Amino acid sequence: MAKQYILLLVLVASIHHIADADATTAYDILEKNNFPRGLLPKGVQSYVLNPDGKLELTLPSECNFFVTLGSQKFKLQFASTFGGVIHAGSITEVYGVDVQVKFAWLGFSQIDRTGDQLTFHVKQFTQSFPVSGFAVSPSCA
Repeated sequence: MAKQYILLLVLVASIHHIADADATTAYDILEKNNFPRGLLPKGVQSYVLNPDGKLELTLPSECNFFVTLGSQKFKLQFASTFGGVIHAGSITEVYGVDVQVKFAWLGFSQIDRTGDQLTFHVKQFTQSFPVSGFAVSPSCA
């Protein structure tokens, strides 16, 4: 009986170790789909990725920060729950992420990667930036 109990404990410990080795973060999901980690702010607590690519992420609370890209400074706001549909080189149906343009807050609808450029779609506007500007995840204010 004691040998069976020890064998069971070893088996459970082995399965737990394998599961931990396969653990993936939301930042890893971005990289696997050809996006830089810096698209997400620090502090993502959890995520759900469905087989169809629908990705929902959770932060402890709403997150605001400024990003400087080239000579332009942008204020971004992430809701505590945000997401979209992610596939290699494309995130569509984005929700819960806004950028301040002058005095208005506008939501992102899509982000695409082509080569070393990320193109952000906000309403009828598009703006491209080098991928290198998103190497580091920003901190929430």
